[in-house]
Amino acid sequence: MKKIIFTLVCLFSVSAMLAQTEITGTVKDNSGVPVPGANILIMGSTSGATTDFDGNFSFSSNLNGAQKIQVSYLGYSTFQKAITLTGTKITMQIVLQEGGNTLDEVVLTATSSTRSQKETPLSITSFGAKELSKTNTSSQADILVSVPGITAEGGGGEVASNIFVRGLPSGGQYQFNPLQIDGMPVLSTFGLNSSAHDVYFRNDLGIKSLEFVRGGSSILYGVGSVAGIINYTSVTGTSNPKNIIRTEVGSNSRYKGEFLTSGPLGGENSNTFYALSGFYRYDDGPIKTGLPTEGFQLRGNIKQVTKNGSITMSGQFIDDNVQFFLPYPLQGGSRERPNGNDGETIYTLQTAAAADISYKTPNGIYTSPIEDGVATKGGYFLTNFKHDFSEDLKLDAKLRYSKYKHQFNLFLDGSGVSGAKAVETQAEYLAARGLTSGTFTSLNGQPLASDALLFENRILDRSRPLQELVADIKMTKISDIHTFTFGTYMSRSEAGDFNVITNYLGEYNNNPDLVELSGYSINGVTNRGTGYTNKNISSNKVAFFFTDEIKLDRWNLDFGVRYERASGDIESEGSESYLVDDTGIANLDNVRWGNGTWTRGHVSANDFAVALAALYKVNDDLSAYGNFSRGYFFPELRSVKFDGLGNPNEYNSEKIVQGELGVKYGQGNFSGTAALYGVTLNDRRNVTFVNAPGGGFVEEVDIQNTKTFGIETTWKWKFAENYAFSGSLSVQDHEITKSDSNPDFEGNNLGRQPKVLGTFGLDYDNAAFDGNFVYNYTGKKFTNDSNSIELDAIGIANLNLGYTFPVGEDGESLRLGAQVYNLFNSAGVTEGSPRLNNNQTEEEYFVGRPILPTRVFLNATFNF
Repeated sequence: MKKIIFTLVCLFSVSAMLAQTEITGTVKDNSGVPVPGANILIMGSTSGATTDFDGNFSFSSNLNGAQKIQVSYLGYSTFQKAITLTGTKITMQIVLQEGGNTLDEVVLTATSSTRSQKETPLSITSFGAKELSKTNTSSQADILVSVPGITAEGGGGEVASNIFVRGLPSGGQYQFNPLQIDGMPVLSTFGLNSSAHDVYFRNDLGIKSLEFVRGGSSILYGVGSVAGIINYTSVTGTSNPKNIIRTEVGSNSRYKGEFLTSGPLGGENSNTFYALSGFYRYDDGPIKTGLPTEGFQLRGNIKQVTKNGSITMSGQFIDDNVQFFLPYPLQGGSRERPNGNDGETIYTLQTAAAADISYKTPNGIYTSPIEDGVATKGGYFLTNFKHDFSEDLKLDAKLRYSKYKHQFNLFLDGSGVSGAKAVETQAEYLAARGLTSGTFTSLNGQPLASDALLFENRILDRSRPLQELVADIKMTKISDIHTFTFGTYMSRSEAGDFNVITNYLGEYNNNPDLVELSGYSINGVTNRGTGYTNKNISSNKVAFFFTDEIKLDRWNLDFGVRYERASGDIESEGSESYLVDDTGIANLDNVRWGNGTWTRGHVSANDFAVALAALYKVNDDLSAYGNFSRGYFFPELRSVKFDGLGNPNEYNSEKIVQGELGVKYGQGNFSGTAALYGVTLNDRRNVTFVNAPGGGFVEEVDIQNTKTFGIETTWKWKFAENYAFSGSLSVQDHEITKSDSNPDFEGNNLGRQPKVLGTFGLDYDNAAFDGNFVYNYTGKKFTNDSNSIELDAIGIANLNLGYTFPVGEDGESLRLGAQVYNLFNSAGVTEGSPRLNNNQTEEEYFVGRPILPTRVFLNATFNF
């Protein structure tokens, strides 16, 4: 009997030691209003959760004994309480007191452990679910423009935002700072084609947080990034069901419906949870073109809480079409939107009439897919395994497979014809093309007015299928002082890049009709198959990294190293001119098309990164920190060229060194940061595609060195009850220190990088009424490295208003909201002509991309 009792006691003890403890509860403010998006964490561990819209949370932990739980949220003092975990369910009712600051918020992305911003020796910006849910997300630029250190240009529409970070040279998009979803990059390899990461993903109500980590250790983990990582975290289900439905109407016939539903799967004691979100959207675009803008996205995850961790399976399916806007001829001098032949303001020269373009090729009739715009269809499947072998040894492994059918069809910014003006009279048009005569008519035969101006343009049709397999595995060992992480990252990516250029002639009007020139064009088409390229590219990456986070009494020290090898295979099809018609018009009878011959090559490179960081806690309110990193960037594989013998050119990594010194202060109703930073980039393979004499493109490559020094400040001051004033200011000095192709550029500023960036916001929120006014300022900048064209500073104001009231007896609510983008309809140009690049000059008409005009959105959000 004693043996039996002893055995049962032992079994009970072991069971208690291995048992998980479920911790549930609610988080409210001192007025009894639920606090959504609050971070709950068992200190010194990875166990935790985030509250849903009703302030509820639920998670399980296999820790045992005495622990301390911490709850934090922007604008509230951090809550801490001692608890004892024994395997018995714990229910908590937590009340947060107002007066906390942003630096107490726990961040997830920066390192392998969860720490508050005040304890992390890096510059970090984070937005919670509440902030994101009230931000219009027509494009990533709408959100990222308010992030310190980021220049975000959204003039192209909903996708392909141009993102520049802390003085690094870039053609835009996401070259140095990948976009991530749940810790995995949307695209692991930049440069398989020129499509931006945000064409594969849209924000929806299923996003609970955004974090942007600048420099430092962001190069070490996962995909690695020298400039920083933009990471979105998805909502996962808890034991408390949550449902949100939002309907939105807006400018240009916009309609958008969104939803989020999450909760448990199974009975009351189920350890399986789900979350599902998505949207359907239709509108005429931020600018009306007559071309479709419509699509939907579904995202979801199922999470199984296991005895010692969790398994989460998530996925996405997207089928979406949007239109992309490139620069077009504006008024010379003022650079304002011009008036067309009909006297009406020109907002775009893109036209639905181009959707009818088709012509003969050696492979049969080719029909342009230009009306599809940027079309993305496909998705990904991701599995995330988290397992605690013990309290101090943890595994986090992710595996994702992605596959997309993708087109990036767009209108260019002119004819590309050598010697032709952007906008031409009929006489100028004939002279520039060596024609002595011709009659200009509309396609229905109506003669064109003698003083009507012309604009010849090109359409670029691009097909870019993509598939990718990515794995990220991390093992973390935790001790009293050290947190060691060893990890490996691998990716295998394959993409196609098929491109066809066609010229057409139109009037200089908003959404112009096509124009026929007798003896020179057919159905408005002036050159069939102006350009043709076809590439298939594959990429392999393997990386290993090791980091140590050391936590002492007042010091936090981080150290990490990473080694990575990248290789790529490129195959490029040759092209030639084919005689395919007998109209007697050379530009139309001959088409440049693929000839079926392929040049193939293999390139590879390897490099290492090292990062060091330290933070000293002067007191509970003030921390001083510094970080240093030596990183690398592998050049775009799509830009690899071959010599006459079919050998690829050299493929070497670019070297980036960054350093930062700063302070973080948070006390009472005020928090702020200030930092000095420096960045140098060596052996930068700067690639631009500029107009070729025949209307196609040529690649220009310049090996450059650059350097940048700057200061960056952020602040948030709750100056009165329910009121807060926040903002950031970045001032940087940058220059080109070496240019192999253009030594005269040395000493010039980097193209498209401003010297001053600022964001200023005023917030009011009393739980019922909320309002937010944000002003984003982008200082003067040059369009190119030659510094021949300077663009004026731009200021854009956005307004967000809402009123929330209860609609049921069980906590249901309805929020009625209104958002106005570019409140004062400010004018400004974000870039010049990328196809003219360093050759652009001031003319009677200036080719540039203006910021988008005012847009108004009205929405209703139901929570139940």
